[in-house]
Parts: sequence; structure tokens; C-alpha cells
Amino acid sequence: MANYEVAHFDEIEAVRCPCGFAKRAFALPDNETATLHVVDIQEDARVHYHKEHTEIYLVLEGQGHMELDGQCVPVKPFSTILIKPYCRHRAVGKLRIVNVCIPPFDPADEWFD
Repeated sequence: MANYEVAHFDEIEAVRCPCGFAKRAFALPDNETATLHVVDIQEDARVHYHKEHTEIYLVLEGQGHMELDGQCVPVKPFSTILIKPYCRHRAVGKLRIVNVCIPPFDPADEWFD
């Protein structure tokens, strides 16, 4: 058994998420480390937070801002944001991002006020 995993985003089906559409790599039952997502933010996301996981956003395309605990932070290509548990957040604008979720993304850990 290999000590690595390979994912090809062109072969991953996009799923609807509160921000738009996400392709989620490494969402495997035995992976307890992290998942990597490419997200096309199509609309202003709904404010939400996570109790268990940390997210790292890397903006690839577009401009807008991140709302982080009520503060608006402008973002552009190659902006990066570390979002810790319990930080209420949302992306605003039409953006394409890479999102690293640590531990792996779990839809049960998506909370809305």
C-alpha cells in the first residue's frame, strides 16, 4: 500500500456548498489529516463557523473581501487567510479559492447562527 495519495481535480465532481461549488480532494474514510478544496464562490456566502476544524484559504482569482468575526478584510489573488475554529466567516465576491481543511472537512461541523 502506498504511503501517499494523488488527486486530480479535473476528475472530482463539484458539490454545492454555502459559497458556491467545491471540489474536495482527499475526502477519504481513512484520511484523518486534511482535505484540499477548490471552491468557486458564486455568490456571497452565508456567515458560518466550524467548531472542530481550521481552514486556510488561498485566493486564486477574483477580488472581494472576507468577513471575519464581523470585520471586512479585502482579498485579491494570492491573499491567504487562516481561519481558526469558532471564527464566524464568509467570502464576499466572485472568487476562486483553494481551501485546506484541518482536520478533513466534515459537513456536520458547519454551524450557522
